Amino acid sequence: MTQTDTKKEPALAIEGLCKEYPKFKLNNVTFSVNEGEICGFVGRNGAGKSTTLKSLLGLVHPSAGNVRFFGLDAREHEREIKQMIGFSGGAVDYYKRKKIKTIVDVTKTFYETWDEDEYRRLLEKFELDEEKTPSELSEGMKVKLNLALALSHRARLLILDEPTSGLDPFSRAEVLDIFRELTKENVTILFSTHIVSDLEKCADRIVFIRKGGIVADETKNDFIGRFSETGNESLEDIVVRLERKGENNE
Repeated sequence: MTQTDTKKEPALAIEGLCKEYPKFKLNNVTFSVNEGEICGFVGRNGAGKSTTLKSLLGLVHPSAGNVRFFGLDAREHEREIKQMIGFSGGAVDYYKRKKIKTIVDVTKTFYETWDEDEYRRLLEKFELDEEKTPSELSEGMKVKLNLALALSHRARLLILDEPTSGLDPFSRAEVLDIFRELTKENVTILFSTHIVSDLEKCADRIVFIRKGGIVADETKNDFIGRFSETGNESLEDIVVRLERKGENNE
């Protein structure tokens, strides 16, 4: 009997992603995220996090590189992939004075996999009032609304750009708790951040980018074990030291 390789494809695999601007270059970005993982994409502002995420989604056109979602080529299976992923570029900042109900009625027409029962469950879970408008929501509730929109079409992978930026400590903690709950349902999360303490609380994997290049891509424990100098440094201490070291070596 012939044995077959049953190794699972990662939820996201990026290889050799490049994009050049007059004053910035995304240089051979390569990393992967396994199903059910929370992956923190960390780096200071301007390091290339947003450019990378937008390249994954076709919002920016890279000059080189390949992207695969659940083993599917991003260019060849664009329509299918868009049904499987959810993206948020931060808190909701569109249609500020339209009722949530109206926004949702438009949004769900784009997704074949929209699950109205799941949407209703998330409204209750996140304590969202669909008669309100985004302008009436707190920053934390706006993030929850974005998550509800993504999860209601059964997204298997969430790609989030600075989802906790601007949130108060309580709201940040609440959103990170939601992330951990989602992984129990095998939802994969890739989120960019410059708030390293958030990664300490919930990330399984760390991808560290600096000046357009990947410095590290490994589990959080391996990252700490590899880069810690004292054995009791926090993840934030390590990342700040690596940033400073890189600047000093230039």
